[in-house]
Amino acid sequence: MSQLSAQELGPALSRGLLSFPVTHFDNELEFDERAYREHVGWLSQFDVAGIFAAGGTGEGFAMTSAEIDHVVRAAVTETAGRVPVIAPATTGTRAAIEQARAAEAAGADGILLLPPYLVEASPEGMVEHVTQVCAATSLGVIFYSRANAACDDVTVARMAERSPNLVGFKDGVGNIETMTRIFARLGDRLTYIGGLPTAETFALPYTEMGVTTYSSAIFNFAPEFALDFYAAVRDRDRATVYEHLRNFVIPYLDIRDRRPGYAVSIVKAGLTAVGRPSSRVRPPLTDLTDLTEAELAELTTLVKTIA
Repeated sequence: MSQLSAQELGPALSRGLLSFPVTHFDNELEFDERAYREHVGWLSQFDVAGIFAAGGTGEGFAMTSAEIDHVVRAAVTETAGRVPVIAPATTGTRAAIEQARAAEAAGADGILLLPPYLVEASPEGMVEHVTQVCAATSLGVIFYSRANAACDDVTVARMAERSPNLVGFKDGVGNIETMTRIFARLGDRLTYIGGLPTAETFALPYTEMGVTTYSSAIFNFAPEFALDFYAAVRDRDRATVYEHLRNFVIPYLDIRDRRPGYAVSIVKAGLTAVGRPSSRVRPPLTDLTDLTEAELAELTTLVKTIA
C-alpha cells in the first residue's frame, strides 16, 4: 500500500531532489534484482525526495509490463517507505491503465504518465488519455509532457480539472513561453518538475518558472555532487551553479552528446567510474552505445574532480 495520498505526493516531491535509478541487467540482459536493490538502497540513504523506478534512465522503454512491475516492486521493497517510489505508465491508454493499477497494488506512491507510443494524438485525445489513467488509480499522477505528448496550458488545465489526482507536471520540452503560461494558469494546482535531459543544465532558469525540483541522472553515481548542485539552485547561488556547470556538467554533456543513446550509457558508465556495480544497456540501445574505453577513462578522470 502506498505511503502517500495523491494530495500528499506533490508537496512531498517538491521538497527536494528526485532520482531515476538505472536498471541493472545480468549477462543475459535479464533484470538483476539483487544489483538493482543494492543500488536503490544506496541512493535512498541520501536526502532524496523521490525515486522514479523504470523511468527513462531506468530503461523502462525496453521492458514488458511484467518486468516494469518487477522493478517497481523491488524498489518499493528496498526503500521500505523511506522514499516515495514513482512507477511508470506508458504505451497506449489500456496498457497505461494496467501498469498504473499494478503499481498501486505493488505499493508505489505515484505514477509518472509517459507519452503514449507512436501516435500523434489531438489535445482532446491526450485529455481523455490522462483522464482514463487517473480514473483507474487512487495514486497521484504526474504527466510527462514531451515528444508526442507535449501540451499547452489550456490542455493541461483541462486535464487538471477532470482529474483531481493529477498532481504533477514534468516538462521535457523546454519551451519557456509554454511553461510560463502553464504556471500562470494553474499556479499551485500542480507540482512542476524539470525533466529535460541532464536537468542540471536547465535547473536555475526553471526555478523562475515555478519548477521546484527535477530528476537527476547524475545522482546515480555522484549523489553528493547532485545534492550540492540542487541546494545551490534552490538558494539561487549562481556562482556555485555556474562553477559546477563549467567544471563538471558541461564537460559531462560533451561526452554524452557524442552518440545517440549515450544519455543512458553515460550514467551506467558513471557507476563504473566510481567503482559501483553497473551493467550493459538493453535493446533498443546496444553495446554500440556503450562508451569507448577512452571515453570511460575521460569520464573517470572527470568524476574524480567532484569526488
